[in-house]
Amino acid sequence: MDWRSLIEYYYAHQGAINGAAIGLVAAITILIFGFIKVFFIALCVGIGYYIGKSISDDRHFLKNLKDKIFPPGMYK
Repeated sequence: MDWRSLIEYYYAHQGAINGAAIGLVAAITILIFGFIKVFFIALCVGIGYYIGKSISDDRHFLKNLKDKIFPPGMYK
């Protein structure tokens, strides 16, 4: 099997190969670190992604969030 046919096979089954690789990495990290630690890391990554995407979509996201959390006049 040469490289060209291997690359064609990858592009034909890209979703399945990527899913299997992600599953393998997730399984290894859970076996090494434990479920709770891996879940905490995934939760932090998800929250970071959400905040980063919100900031890139809306430049005033942090100011609007601060206005929602703290009452007016509490900060300068």
